[in-house]
Amino acid sequence: MDKIEEFITHSEKETAKIAADLAAQLSSGAVICLYGTLGAGKSVFARECIRKLCNNKHLEVPSPTFTLVQTYDSDSASISHYDLYRIEDPEEIYELDWEESLDGITIIEWPERLGQLKPAKTLDITITVHDNNADTRKIQIRRA
Repeated sequence: MDKIEEFITHSEKETAKIAADLAAQLSSGAVICLYGTLGAGKSVFARECIRKLCNNKHLEVPSPTFTLVQTYDSDSASISHYDLYRIEDPEEIYELDWEESLDGITIIEWPERLGQLKPAKTLDITITVHDNNADTRKIQIRRA
């Protein structure tokens, strides 16, 4: 049975705190799938996870929108941050060291683009703008 947690945040800082808390629980083999519309906060969430995992709150973490993947090294595992918004065919993922990245910690924005290639065991995080307030987010974390 899946375990689902829900949080309401009222600022980017609060969203980042939830991401940092979650990152502290991650280890090699973890696959984080971030769902949400453009501007929902997926990159904010991913950025803070990566900073926490790398133990560097000032680490430059650019969005991989154009490069499709950015990689980082931490003391505990390698980290791969994917933004799949621009891929058209799920098979394109194999050109991005996909299989190797699954040995470390993998963070995926737009995981729906993977189709049937999405790993079976993932931590699915859905971020939505809540109550029509530009600063308020509902974050739902589903652990399979």
